[in-house]
Amino acid sequence: MNTIGSNGSLVTPDVWNERRMRDALAARNVSEIYRQLRRVGVSQRQIAASTGQSQSEVSEILKGRQVMAYDVLARIADGLGIPRGYMGLAYDGATAMRVANSSDPQAEEDESVKRRKFLSHAAAVTMGAAVFGAEESTWVPSNVQTPAPGRIGMTDVQQIQAATKALRDLDYRYGGGTCRDAVVAQLSWAQQLLDANASDQVKQKLYVSLADMHSLAGWTSFDTGLLDPARGHFGKALEFAKQAEDDSLVASVLYRMGRVYLHYQEPNEALKLFQLGQIAAQESGSALTVAVLCANEAWAYGMLNKPDQVQKMVGRTKDEFARANVTEAPDWVRFFNENDLHGMIGSAHDALAVFDPDRYAPLAVAETIKCNEAYGADMQRTHVFGLSLQATNHIRAGDLQQGIKVGRQALQIGERVKSARVADRIKPLQVEAGKHRMNSDARDLSEEIRRFRET
Repeated sequence: MNTIGSNGSLVTPDVWNERRMRDALAARNVSEIYRQLRRVGVSQRQIAASTGQSQSEVSEILKGRQVMAYDVLARIADGLGIPRGYMGLAYDGATAMRVANSSDPQAEEDESVKRRKFLSHAAAVTMGAAVFGAEESTWVPSNVQTPAPGRIGMTDVQQIQAATKALRDLDYRYGGGTCRDAVVAQLSWAQQLLDANASDQVKQKLYVSLADMHSLAGWTSFDTGLLDPARGHFGKALEFAKQAEDDSLVASVLYRMGRVYLHYQEPNEALKLFQLGQIAAQESGSALTVAVLCANEAWAYGMLNKPDQVQKMVGRTKDEFARANVTEAPDWVRFFNENDLHGMIGSAHDALAVFDPDRYAPLAVAETIKCNEAYGADMQRTHVFGLSLQATNHIRAGDLQQGIKVGRQALQIGERVKSARVADRIKPLQVEAGKHRMNSDARDLSEEIRRFRET
């Protein structure tokens, strides 16, 4: 079969439209993409030349090595002539700016300055005043205005909400890498509705829906390692949530941005955002929202090695959770069920176990076992995090073989999730397993995690 396309493309356009190929493209399964190209006669050498990879890299990918980096995926798509939309590779303004500036060190602002600016913006939006100093928001990405429909109703807003829910489900199940660009594309469409005529009730719901979608865009950006776009989307989410006068959603956005800083080992910065979010959570009257903020404050205090504060916040988390009515809670906080309660308490004890493993590692194990037994296929990323915490603390507590067993389970699930955070969250397990070099199973696990984190 003659598959050589025009304009130098390796294949004709119909190859990209075959069902198996389209499924692989949609999932960004580069291994399967390459296998399908080999099936139609494209050699490894041709793939390597088109994508700028070495033949050994192509060979490793064909054997199953994952490709997750956004710039590498874009280079593969462009090199092979794949329509970017087939792989969901569409830049939003903030990402394009980040990529354009990445080669210019003068264009990169100091991260501590960016954190200060975001906190200032968050405080100004939440409190209505720039309580941390003059408001600076140059980091907020600007958007090109596009024509809006003449008039919208509640049905238009419900479409945004349905899209957000479907994309959030994908994020929970497979990671932000599977859906981030779809979220950004949906935002581009949804924000057109701001200029349309609508009743006050529809406008209020529109602000809520846009805040929630920006929050999801921020979360999926964070999950794929795009910190600056994440910050920009969370900033816009705060503004829309405040405009809608939805305190629970304001609290949710602040909690999520605080989690970004926890991930980057900045517990002091995270704690400020959690405490700011706690103000909004209290105003919302949602006990479940308050519980989420308390649980995350406990985690931050654990990273700061403040066990008394951890226990205080864990106790308050349990109290607020016990009196919460989950069925009446807002959609963006309803994820916080009993599994997540145990997972968050386990995370706080895991943080303390870094400083005192004998005392806190067994507590972390006990809590994470409770949540891991209940997670299903719809929460694979969270399941990986929980299993890696459990395995790490099994090893810290002296149960090496159980730690290895659970660790292999975490790694197996992690290979199916497109999330840059997985590689970071599984690193402590690599370190703990690596301390037992005399045990061949522990040594192998540490090496397998190292290879996984480098792909």
